[in-house]
Amino acid sequence: MTASTVTLLCLPCAGASATMYLRWRRALPAWLRVVPVELPGRGERYAQAYAADLDTLAAQLCDRHESDLQGRFVLFGHSMGALLAYRMASRLRRQGRRLPELLIASASPAPALRDPARFDGLDHDDALIADMRKQGGTPEAVFADDELLRLALDTLAADYRLCKSHRYAAQPPLPVPIAVFAGREDDITPLQVSGWGAETSRGHTEAWFDGGHFFIRHQELAVLAVLRDLLAGLDCKANHHATALPA
Repeated sequence: MTASTVTLLCLPCAGASATMYLRWRRALPAWLRVVPVELPGRGERYAQAYAADLDTLAAQLCDRHESDLQGRFVLFGHSMGALLAYRMASRLRRQGRRLPELLIASASPAPALRDPARFDGLDHDDALIADMRKQGGTPEAVFADDELLRLALDTLAADYRLCKSHRYAAQPPLPVPIAVFAGREDDITPLQVSGWGAETSRGHTEAWFDGGHFFIRHQELAVLAVLRDLLAGLDCKANHHATALPA
């Protein structure tokens, strides 16, 4: 690894696995070391039990990826992954460990403005399927295959239980700049997006994209272009005020 290499740890959304980021390894420049993070119960960790507690999962991920959290690194998380990235950064700060140069929260309300009631009633297959279709991130092939659908439903249900368990605990702002990616047609409000600014003492930026909750997939080229620009500018002085990035 060269001195200029930046490790980009990518945390998946609820119901997803590390595979959602595999294409990024080919699409991003070589100086970015993309590390798709696998959560228990899926992919290469399929045999492991789903996580039952956000803080415990964040602690496990910090330990599992200890070698990746050295040198220059950035945490990226989409939806539930953004909440996990925030919990990981908070844990690293409490332990006096090296902090990320940037935390990127995609398609996620600020931790203080998340509403656990959003997951009420999503505890049976029909409701989960309806929610999957509404969010628009699940390929039709999954709905057409009983085995794939069963796995997707079980994983999503476990992750939604994790999300519903979230309770915000106020803490001093992180000394880490935060970039927020958001979809213009997502249910997440501008207020919930701008709320991330309260979690950092180093300023936050916002990048808005066309599309709903899965703009990260439907607008992938635009997302990666903004991501490249952000990471290429890590050595610049952090902006201490919220600004809008072009999408």
